[in-house]
Amino acid sequence: MIFPSNLTIDSLNQWGKNTMTDFLGIKFTQIGEDFLEATMPVDHRTKQPLGLLHGGANVVLAETMGSVAATLTVDQQKQYCVGLEINANHVKSVKDGFVKGITKPIHIGKKTQIWEIKIYTENEELSCISRITMAVIDKK
Repeated sequence: MIFPSNLTIDSLNQWGKNTMTDFLGIKFTQIGEDFLEATMPVDHRTKQPLGLLHGGANVVLAETMGSVAATLTVDQQKQYCVGLEINANHVKSVKDGFVKGITKPIHIGKKTQIWEIKIYTENEELSCISRITMAVIDKK
């Protein structure tokens, strides 16, 4: 397992309290051997004017998941992680319900990490695929 053994869903969700994550309703739902899963509602907070899930909301979900996952793989007493670059390809629109994101590492290095985030509709159809590059920074 690449994440701390004492990690809980509740502790992950506490990190997001009083942040954009909390405002958008993003909730972590599963911790796997090498992945994290989270959901986000498709509602008035996350839709664009045409009534579809806003692409920026997808990017917030992806960045949240990649950043949290990266942070969990470093010694947080000595290092922290920040985003360097993120991209997203929106492949299927979503009008309501929830989307589910799953993030897995592509590369976990000493100074950079790369995480892939796939976002699915409630019917398990791929809605968005994103990749984030994280910088691993030493605390001073």
